[in-house]
Amino acid sequence: MEASGKFICRQRQVVLFFVLLGLSQAGIEPRRYSVVEETEGSSFVTNLAKDLGLGQRELSKRGARVISKGNKLHLKLDQETGDLLLNEKLDREELCGHTDPCVLRFQVLLENPLQFFQAELQVIDINDHSPVFVDRDMLLKISESSPPGTTFPLKNAQDVDVGRNNIETYIISPNSYFRVLTRKSSDGSRYPELVLDKALDREQEPELRLTLTAQDGGSPPRSGIAQINIEVVDINDNAPEFEQSLYRVKIPEDSPIGFLIVTVSATDADIGVNGEISYSLFQASEEICKTFEINSMTGEIRLKKQLDFERIQFYEVNIEARDSGSFSGKCTVLTQVLDVNDNAPEITMSAFTRHIPENSPEAMVAVLSVSDLDSEENGKINCTIQDDLPFLLKSSLENFYTLVTERPLDRESQAEYNITITVTDLGTPRLKTQHNITVTVSDVNDNAPAFSQTTYTLRVRENNSPALHIGSVSATDRDSGANAQVTYSLLPPADPQLPLASLVSINADNGQLFALRSLDYEALQAFEFGVRAADRGSPALSSQARVRVLVLDDNDNAPFVLYPPQNGSAPCTELVPRAAEAGYLVTKVVAVDGDSGQNAWLSYQLLKATEPGLFGVWAHNGEVRTARLLSERDAVKHRLVVLVKDNGEPPRSASVTLHVLLVDGFSQPYLPLPEVAAAEARADPLTVYLVVALASVSSLFLFSVLVFVAVRLCRRSRAASAGRCSGPEGHFPGHLVDVSGAGTLSQSYQYEVCLRGGSGTSEFKFLKPNVPNFQGHSPGPEIEENANFRNDFGFSIQ
Repeated sequence: MEASGKFICRQRQVVLFFVLLGLSQAGIEPRRYSVVEETEGSSFVTNLAKDLGLGQRELSKRGARVISKGNKLHLKLDQETGDLLLNEKLDREELCGHTDPCVLRFQVLLENPLQFFQAELQVIDINDHSPVFVDRDMLLKISESSPPGTTFPLKNAQDVDVGRNNIETYIISPNSYFRVLTRKSSDGSRYPELVLDKALDREQEPELRLTLTAQDGGSPPRSGIAQINIEVVDINDNAPEFEQSLYRVKIPEDSPIGFLIVTVSATDADIGVNGEISYSLFQASEEICKTFEINSMTGEIRLKKQLDFERIQFYEVNIEARDSGSFSGKCTVLTQVLDVNDNAPEITMSAFTRHIPENSPEAMVAVLSVSDLDSEENGKINCTIQDDLPFLLKSSLENFYTLVTERPLDRESQAEYNITITVTDLGTPRLKTQHNITVTVSDVNDNAPAFSQTTYTLRVRENNSPALHIGSVSATDRDSGANAQVTYSLLPPADPQLPLASLVSINADNGQLFALRSLDYEALQAFEFGVRAADRGSPALSSQARVRVLVLDDNDNAPFVLYPPQNGSAPCTELVPRAAEAGYLVTKVVAVDGDSGQNAWLSYQLLKATEPGLFGVWAHNGEVRTARLLSERDAVKHRLVVLVKDNGEPPRSASVTLHVLLVDGFSQPYLPLPEVAAAEARADPLTVYLVVALASVSSLFLFSVLVFVAVRLCRRSRAASAGRCSGPEGHFPGHLVDVSGAGTLSQSYQYEVCLRGGSGTSEFKFLKPNVPNFQGHSPGPEIEENANFRNDFGFSIQ
């Protein structure tokens, strides 16, 4: 696990670089080392740093590792010192059996940058095993007629050591008749043959007991013994003879148990009991006895155990044919095991990186080796992965592959890849092995948060409670982890006059917006600000959106009457001639509402009147008009209360009081109402002084105006019936001013002009136009409304 962790943390390597490194090592002869078997574990083998020409610390920096076929770790590397040590005590016989020399192949892998070195470790045999006879008691029946020089094969001893430590010679105990020869078989093993030096005489010595010693060539030598019991028998002068001394057969390794390999046959010239032949395995090793069996009567040799080409390719089987006497013959069956494709390829992962950062140009994912125990075409291998993946499998050394990314990966497109490495041999039928690995693409902060909308419109009703949740903004980030955690903040407003910090706040975690104080539609109808969403990556990425807040109007303002003024001054009195017809415009109530929409739609109604039915108020424009013709019985003074109401929910209202005075053709002097007189008495003295001073200056102007009006009226045929306006206090006479329908006016209008005296204000009173009765139709456009203004001469014109 520690080595795997170090490899995962290594820096990414450029694929071309380590491919070239691997190719550069492909043709180099592997380095050779040797160690004596049974050497204790952790024993020193060599210093790899010196052998590879590297510094002592460079092995650790480059992540040096020792790998071998099948991950059988017989060696270990001290990265600090560079020493190559034995991982355990090695037994040459267990590792290689009879194979000589015993060579263990391994590779030295340098990860950063990637580099391979081939090496071999030869395990040198020591003489730690003595020769052993499988049959320690051998019985030989030798005819007394056997001539000197006759040889008798003996069962050999076995020694698991190899080379000079294997059996070198056989020695027979001193005797007068026999000596022993050491023979060498085709497989290199040595076996004894007993040679008769002197003719036997059963009558003199019917039985001999000899000791056979097998001695190896080790230092010091080891030996093993067996007893040979020789019985001298009577003459049987014909030994069995095989039809062939050597049989060659080939058998597939997948042949079933009981499969007939070959049938050997021998004949004996003798007859009777001496001609009866039996077959048996001769000098058979334990492996041969487990693998083959022979029918003693028919000579059929059959399989006793399943063959394995990858373990043993050739067998040399010695067959003995013995008659009922003491004679025998032998032959050899050379069995070649044929390879069949019975081993699937193997995959060994030398290095693997599970997490690959996205947007990396080329990254190494894994280093692996493949192998197949079969031979020739059955052992040739193809290594592939799926075609629809952004990965490449490249060969670096023989049977070594590197898995790399083909292009930069994008975690947002695909965060995980399941890669199946398939290794297929070229045998018949083809066998394959698959290894699945999962590669996770680690996130890089390459995506800024994205708002669900570029512009948000929120609506909040005025007079809201503070800290009211008015809406939310939302942004998402396609990254993961901290790179996808979004925080929200307000941007400084484009208008520096907008107190945004006191209006709204935003929850940094979820984007919820809150109104910090109560909003007033009449002060602020709408405002706009920016919101930023930033992730927590490094560096952080952000995006912006605009938020527009619309303040909805609430009916929180009552109507306000502009005219007649309600400022506590003397009430305004409206004069109406008794000759006025129905629909005569008395005055117009002007009001406004600070709200908007239907909350500002105003309607007017007459709430109270001194004489109901005499006056009416238009609901939509506030015009006060006469509802019928006036009569002498109608009171002179009238008090009207007009109600102004908006269309809100609930509706709000205001009222205004109008004073109307009925006069007879404006010839009746204007008598102020008692409350008017009281108000005038309380007028500011300074105003009175100013009016008196201005009266003398404006007298000439007033006189000129009246003369002009009089001349105009005289030209009218009905001017004489209009009467004159005069008073006991010397007021100016009144005149009717007729304005005929000319220019843009659609009908004729008459205005009655009268200078109002005794009020101390020296005002002209322009009364409303005399219009026909408005019942049943809508009146014409207003020419002038009742309005008060002062000219340069100090007159107030209404």
